[in-house]
Amino acid sequence: MTKNLLSRLVLLLVALGVVGAIVFAFRPQPVAVDLAEVVRGPLEVTVDEDGRTRIRDRYVVSAPLNGQLQRIELDAGDPVAAGETVVAVLEPVDPALLDARENLESEARVRRAQAVLERTGPELDAALARREHAAVELDRIQTAFNRNAATQRELDAALLADRTAREELAAARFAQEIARFELELAQAALIRTRPVAEGGAAPEYLTIRSPITGRVLRVMHESAAVVSPGSPIIELGDPADLEVEVDVLSTDAVQIRPGAPVHIERWGGERVLNGVVRLVEPQAFTKISALGVEEQRVNVIIDFADPFELWSALGDGYRVEARIVVWREESVLKVPAGSLFRRGREWCVFVEREGKAALREVAAGRRTSLEVQIVEGLEAGERVIVHPSDSIEAGTAIVARTEP
Repeated sequence: MTKNLLSRLVLLLVALGVVGAIVFAFRPQPVAVDLAEVVRGPLEVTVDEDGRTRIRDRYVVSAPLNGQLQRIELDAGDPVAAGETVVAVLEPVDPALLDARENLESEARVRRAQAVLERTGPELDAALARREHAAVELDRIQTAFNRNAATQRELDAALLADRTAREELAAARFAQEIARFELELAQAALIRTRPVAEGGAAPEYLTIRSPITGRVLRVMHESAAVVSPGSPIIELGDPADLEVEVDVLSTDAVQIRPGAPVHIERWGGERVLNGVVRLVEPQAFTKISALGVEEQRVNVIIDFADPFELWSALGDGYRVEARIVVWREESVLKVPAGSLFRRGREWCVFVEREGKAALREVAAGRRTSLEVQIVEGLEAGERVIVHPSDSIEAGTAIVARTEP
């Protein structure tokens, strides 16, 4: 009797062990997941596009009259000084061979150059007045800001207005210098197109000097050649006077405001450069994307905010990548963008709670490619599942994946 009871007890224990092993083997195992903590911190929304540098003010020296252009010894990159460096030498055609029409055209070019020069005077005065007003306004806002009587937005607007006024003044002065150069060149050409009195000296060579201080950008006629009035000879510019042109989608352009900060990356240097939006052009244009889709694009013009020494290696037409800031907050509740998913029309996340996944509806705000602002539904310190798989449901046992 005792032996039978013992045998039955052994069989029962074995059976219970087998059943327990089977239950343990088929028990759902926790799913390994990546967890990220809900944190508070800065969030910056940007419009990211490729751009290219360009010289703000460039000048193409053209032939003022018919003649034989001598070989140009300058090469691209050579420095030039205003009023000193000879950029071209023309041997005028014998005035006796010119007809009355060409003489009248030369006189007309002089009158036109005079009119352009006279027009630059009031424009320069207006630019100077705007510059002085912007400087006074900036000083007033800066003083008020130091006394906590003005906001950061007002100070930023005053800084932008001052920067814009300085650029407009520089452009107006450049335009006046070029207009004066054009008038002098037209007057010199007019003298050389008039017939020489009998026994007078033959027409001299016309020497054209650089109207600006900068560098040679391009030489159109390197070898000697016969040129006609208006033929481009050489292009000049100042490489230190660079700006960045970025074309963005028109739907992004409406979010960009003048004065917005810009991060300039992947330009070849080690550090990220700082810039500021100066202008969002008012007219869009059509561009075909790499996928063959027609897009409406808008040019955004950006000025460098860093000293020239930091980006002096850049030249005209260089490629850069610009991240234009359209929104920024210093303290927002945020999660990785990969943790959110749609459930119907609502945004949801899986929150880790006591080793299990809990479904939570949230209200999402601003977003970037990596992070999303959470307006409602989560608290700082909670942990959410990043890139949840189809095997995750509410109540699924989970375990944090260990890094290899």
